[in-house]
Amino acid sequence: MTLGRIHSVESFGTVDGPGIRYIAFMQGCLMRCQYCHNRDTWDLDGGKEVSVDEIMSQVISYQPFLEASGGGITASGGEAILQAQFVSELFKACKSQGVHTCLDTNGFVRKYEPVIDELLDNTDLVLLDIKQMDDAKHIELTKVSNHRTLQFAQYLATRNIKTWIRYVVVAGFTEDVESAIALAEFIKPMSNVEKVELLPYHPLGEHKWQAFGETYTLADISPPSTEIMQRIQQVFVDRGINATF
Repeated sequence: MTLGRIHSVESFGTVDGPGIRYIAFMQGCLMRCQYCHNRDTWDLDGGKEVSVDEIMSQVISYQPFLEASGGGITASGGEAILQAQFVSELFKACKSQGVHTCLDTNGFVRKYEPVIDELLDNTDLVLLDIKQMDDAKHIELTKVSNHRTLQFAQYLATRNIKTWIRYVVVAGFTEDVESAIALAEFIKPMSNVEKVELLPYHPLGEHKWQAFGETYTLADISPPSTEIMQRIQQVFVDRGINATF
């Protein structure tokens, strides 16, 4: 029996996929995003071990509410794909019960082993975070290259997996039109991408960094204005891509 390591769960999530969702925040992440609001999920050995059956017993109890809203389950994090075997088994169990499945990921796939395809076979929707198209800026923002994320985006397109792109708009990194254009041109040929979710930066995770005795480097950054969000949105709309914020 495969065990998963989770940070926490949310039984009534409304922002990580369609409808009301049961969200399992998986433990562990290899990116070090400066604006991360789940800093406490980074440790690969943290969290709590759970079985698929444990999670399913909770999901089934909420199923009437999930189905009535067009919702389901979302595996988030941390980075859910680091525990691909567990999430694959969880999603397979969900699909057997008619529960919609959503994978919230930064696409950090190191090896395209069969388990990745097994996971995607049981995934109804992928929420893919693309932080920055410029690799140097991506490394500055996350401490890792964007190569794996972009490769995963292309793999999803090849497999025609329904995908929503998530793009955090933050001053100094992604507020500029040029960065948005680069992303829009990258995803424009991908017919599997249903929309782009533009997420305005917020500092709500700052207290978690402080709890670790670490400096939150974006403390002086303000959330983007509506005008800025509309300007970025227009970049995608002009290219025939549905974009919301």
